[in-house]
Amino acid sequence: MKRLALGLGVAVVAGAGIAFAVTAPRPVAAERLDAIASIEGDAAAGETLFWAGGCASCHAAPGAEGDAKLMLSGGVRLASDFGTFVAPNISSDPEAGIGGWSIADFANAMLAGVSPRGEHYYPAFPYTSYTRMNDRDIADLFAFFKTLPSSDVASLPHQIGFPFNIRRSLGGWKFLFFSDQPHVTLGGPDTEIARGQYLVEGPGHCGECHTPRNLIGGFVSDAWLSGAQNPDGEGVIPNITPGSKSIGGWSKSDIAYYLESGFTPDFDSAGGSMVDVQKNMAKLTSGDRDAIAAYLKALPKRDNGWE
Repeated sequence: MKRLALGLGVAVVAGAGIAFAVTAPRPVAAERLDAIASIEGDAAAGETLFWAGGCASCHAAPGAEGDAKLMLSGGVRLASDFGTFVAPNISSDPEAGIGGWSIADFANAMLAGVSPRGEHYYPAFPYTSYTRMNDRDIADLFAFFKTLPSSDVASLPHQIGFPFNIRRSLGGWKFLFFSDQPHVTLGGPDTEIARGQYLVEGPGHCGECHTPRNLIGGFVSDAWLSGAQNPDGEGVIPNITPGSKSIGGWSKSDIAYYLESGFTPDFDSAGGSMVDVQKNMAKLTSGDRDAIAAYLKALPKRDNGWE
């Protein structure tokens, strides 16, 4: 019995040690952080990434329009099965926002989901997509953030119950689902499709809404962009692969025009949360919208992910 008890004790300690190691936050490698810090960011290029990434859609005050969308005081509430997440202040204010962050702090947040305090961020912040961004784009985006106005509005806490309020447990979730690898392999796509894949899977983070998730919030890997239940409980987020019953028959130019104008080939218009997304996409170049459309047309057909 003593040997059994000792064996169980050793197993428990070993298991705890493994769990502690697996769940530890893992920041970006120092060599990569140094490389990013050496890049002189281009704020003008960063603005394009800002709109592609939809930063204002979550971090501007609810209902903000025009120049007010550049005041990133936070406050938008994102409902989910795990609780309600509240977008924080990410303005240039050094206390309430991220004005005191270094480029390393910013890169760790965007690429690794790790805060300046060394804690995991919840994946309601779509670093799970931003992790595919390249070093130049991280530097450019940071340069643009530094040009934005400051707000001293305090960030509100997330409304999340036990056990999801234990941030350390997110390390286990990351171990299972967090990757910087492409979601689909397209067999040597051309330059335009490759650009579209980068925008959709990276800064555009389209899959965060358009891909169904399993019970613990990980993407269903073989259902990429096939649509999902709306997390706030109202309707569905549509399938945007060529297998879609709604947009599967759209041409590349139809998709690009929709992203530019908000109008469908049937003269309907964007609705719901897609209104903000479309407004952001309209600020991209026509070449980038064409690239997004080319990528979506190159995807394998998928049945609707919510059925």
